[in-house]
Amino acid sequence: MRTGFKITLEVVLTFGLLLPSMHAQSPPPAAPLTSSQQESQVEIYRIAPGQQEAFLKFIALCDEANRQAGMQPRQLFVHEDGADWDFLLIQPLHNTDQQNKAWSAAAARLGIPHGGDFFLAIRQFIAGHTDTAVIGPTTASDWLNQLHK
Repeated sequence: MRTGFKITLEVVLTFGLLLPSMHAQSPPPAAPLTSSQQESQVEIYRIAPGQQEAFLKFIALCDEANRQAGMQPRQLFVHEDGADWDFLLIQPLHNTDQQNKAWSAAAARLGIPHGGDFFLAIRQFIAGHTDTAVIGPTTASDWLNQLHK
């Protein structure tokens, strides 16, 4: 049994997203990205009962399309303890037009559905999910320095 203080990623993301709105009427302009930072999408999934392995196989297939398109696979985090989620994925928020075309071609070769069919295919595994855009990785000091430039 684990004991001690533990902050979950959901708590950090929620607090980080709410903090600016608690201190200002209008949000400050976004700090420019540094070369080591990128905009990412964080997706938190709660999987339908009995669909965990099928979901992972679908994501692995999508990651293979990424590989074939010359892109990195999604970062996968697997729930261990705490909040009510199964998997957390992190991937770039934006792709270039060339990356999108290469991914679409790879997805077609692999039999991954497109458009609304993709939505229906992935939703069969999901009981619930959230996603949000983030900037990072960074540190508190580096972010504060960016805010004042």
